[in-house]
Amino acid sequence: MTIDNCDFLGDLQTTIGEMLGSNVSKTLRESNVTKNSSCGYASVGFPIAMMITGMVGNSLALILVYISYRKKENKRKRSFLLCIGSLALTDLFGQLLTSPIVISVYRAGKKWDYIDPSGNLCAFFGVCMTTFGLCALFLASAMAIERAMAITNPHWYSNYMKTSVTKQTLAVIWCLVLLFALLPIAGVGKYTRQWPGTWCFISTGDNATPGNTFFAITFAALGIFSLLVTLSCNVVTIRGLIIRCKTKSGTSQSSKQWERLTTETVIQLLGIMCVLLICWSPLLVLMLRMISTHVSSHECNSTSMVSNHTSSQDVQLDCNFFLTAIRLASLNQILDPWVYLLLREILLRKFCIMANAVSNCSVEEQKENQTALDALNKQNQDSNNLCKSQSS
Repeated sequence: MTIDNCDFLGDLQTTIGEMLGSNVSKTLRESNVTKNSSCGYASVGFPIAMMITGMVGNSLALILVYISYRKKENKRKRSFLLCIGSLALTDLFGQLLTSPIVISVYRAGKKWDYIDPSGNLCAFFGVCMTTFGLCALFLASAMAIERAMAITNPHWYSNYMKTSVTKQTLAVIWCLVLLFALLPIAGVGKYTRQWPGTWCFISTGDNATPGNTFFAITFAALGIFSLLVTLSCNVVTIRGLIIRCKTKSGTSQSSKQWERLTTETVIQLLGIMCVLLICWSPLLVLMLRMISTHVSSHECNSTSMVSNHTSSQDVQLDCNFFLTAIRLASLNQILDPWVYLLLREILLRKFCIMANAVSNCSVEEQKENQTALDALNKQNQDSNNLCKSQSS
């Protein structure tokens, strides 16, 4: 999904053309048709690229998780691997179920009624957006809690944290989130088409529908709560890792391996926190703002925007931000497998190898400089001794 001002600008150009004259109006309309066609062509490329990228990344993550899960030496990591695999599977299905609909609407000229005359597809799309969005957030929280318990209380974790408990927790998360997403189908809340008409989501400005404000606020509140839990647990994990790394400091091979593992994990957790904040904070905060001001993205149609210039700029700005925010949230489905698994397997180890190489180079350089300085001092001392012996 991409920000598309073509509809609004096109109608505005037509209105100005009618005010100036028929010839100008005809010219502007022709320009508008050309611009709309080019914008539609450019817009459809964005969801296609996101779908392909998300499918590749999450499929690779699922393959790596399956291979790691089958290894006997990874028995202690199976709970964490189950969480990562569930997140990758959730993100993959989220891409597969929503992106083709968006692409079809763009190919139909952004006319949703052509592919969904009954309106049922909009409700399905909204359920998918809510389910896979909240599931990804809660799965991230579950992984953060699991890692925090493993680091801060390893004995309790090894005794009570079984794979059966993890599977039950994941099933409960999926079921509860799905039940929440189905509330508009039961009459509590409403899913509406959002500007520019290529996707459906929770209506933030409809007070007439029973429970709509409650449903929208609850979604935003659950998302913010999940973010806070994830960030708090990751901070606790980083603190626990640093403390344990200091207690294990030494020159042995095991202590060096622990330091390397700690560095990799801390970098990964910092990356997870940054990605979550960047991708989800704009959408959740903007939703609360639009709920408080009774503004909804589906109000960004060209007719109301042109007829009411006093509020058109503010509404258009909210719509632009809302569309950008939902794109960032969708981008999280692509970044998840990389920050949780793929980057750790590929880039983090290379980063640590480079850091160790730079550190070793600096140490060797210091040794070489010290050796050269010692040799020079020894040479000067020998020459001084020779001069003293000759003078005596």
